[in-house]
Amino acid sequence: MFENLSEKLQNAFKFIKGQTHITEHNVSNTIKDIRKALLDADVNYKIAKEFTEKVKEKAIGQKIIQSINPGQLMVKIMQDELTELMGSTAQDLVLNKPISVVLVVGLQGNGKTTFCGKLAMHLKNEKKHPLLVAADVYRPAAIEQIKQLAQQAEVEVYSEDDNKNVIQIAQNAMSHAKLHNKNVLIVDTAGRLAIDEVMMNEVAELKKALAPTEILFVIDAMVGQDAVNTAKTFNDRLDFSGVVLTKLDGDTRGGAALSVKYTVQKPIKFISQGEKLSALDVFYPDRLAQRILGMGDIVSLVEKAEKQFTQEQAEKLDKKIRQNKFDYDDFLEQLAQIQKMGSIKDIMSMIPGMGKLADDPNVNDKALDKTKAIILSMTPQERTNPDLMNPSRKKRIAKGCGKSIEEINAFIKQFEQMKNMMKNMHKMPKMPGFNMPKF
Repeated sequence: MFENLSEKLQNAFKFIKGQTHITEHNVSNTIKDIRKALLDADVNYKIAKEFTEKVKEKAIGQKIIQSINPGQLMVKIMQDELTELMGSTAQDLVLNKPISVVLVVGLQGNGKTTFCGKLAMHLKNEKKHPLLVAADVYRPAAIEQIKQLAQQAEVEVYSEDDNKNVIQIAQNAMSHAKLHNKNVLIVDTAGRLAIDEVMMNEVAELKKALAPTEILFVIDAMVGQDAVNTAKTFNDRLDFSGVVLTKLDGDTRGGAALSVKYTVQKPIKFISQGEKLSALDVFYPDRLAQRILGMGDIVSLVEKAEKQFTQEQAEKLDKKIRQNKFDYDDFLEQLAQIQKMGSIKDIMSMIPGMGKLADDPNVNDKALDKTKAIILSMTPQERTNPDLMNPSRKKRIAKGCGKSIEEINAFIKQFEQMKNMMKNMHKMPKMPGFNMPKF
């Protein structure tokens, strides 16, 4: 996420980090590089200029505390200003009616329908009772897609395959929700490849008919400044309540995230990465600012871990580690939980100092799958008793998973090292950390 921007900003700080005092000269040089980094990230020139002028104004003349050098102070100022630029604080969804309506709008191809499925799962996990509404009657397979997403999220979807009147469909969905004790309607609306009057009139009519508590505009973060311009057009017409940034896992620039709040004066409410329905996060401006500046996001990492690792699981694991009984089945279970948290690259980018390691081509989710293949090629007895390993067993395991004996030996050695390291820990961390084998 924002790899290029993060790297360029960190390079911009290199000069001032070597200084003993903040001066107008060294601040100006740093600001010039920061502005260039923002422009390269497709941030609007006016926004980049105004932002860097605020940073410069706050930096010049600052007194340096003995324990803080000019570089640290500049990073702190940047963190504060980036946080403010992106909205300062997280914004909750407004769901204050017996049946609240979330109207999801945007252009075709930006991930609206997928977001609807992710939001349904998110609200379900928040103990809500969502109903997905298939109101995109124009795009081929849109109704089938939202039905499949509803099945994955284990929520209900309302659709009328032969009805093209979206206002009628939405009103019927509301009646259905009342009868079946649903308290949130998530309405997937039609998009177009470009803004047109027919589309705008239709969503305006849906807004009038449903009186939604939330209108969320979905932006493809990879589009950059063009997406922000589209958001402004939608907002002028619909006065939407919030923004959703999708495909952040494929975006190396970040212009949309840094510009949209300033441009439309509406908060970013969610960010979405990857295709998994669990890959949806509430947007925290301060946390994203930390990640952009290479500081990681340990709070979000712990929150993700807590959703997957229950207290009972943690205590059970802690007991096995302390008794030196941690085995391959335990390891396999931990790998499965980690995979549910998101991509391994995203997890690593949240750990301070490991952002650049996430760019290593050897670090990917396929490495986890290969590790699982090795363990699953073992017999149940071998998985529960690692001491059984001998040359003939290793040969059979290697054949079963398509690996060499050397790779099997390397994995077993790393497993033993990790097992010993975990045993020597005085306290269990909130999320176990593992040295993943490289393949």
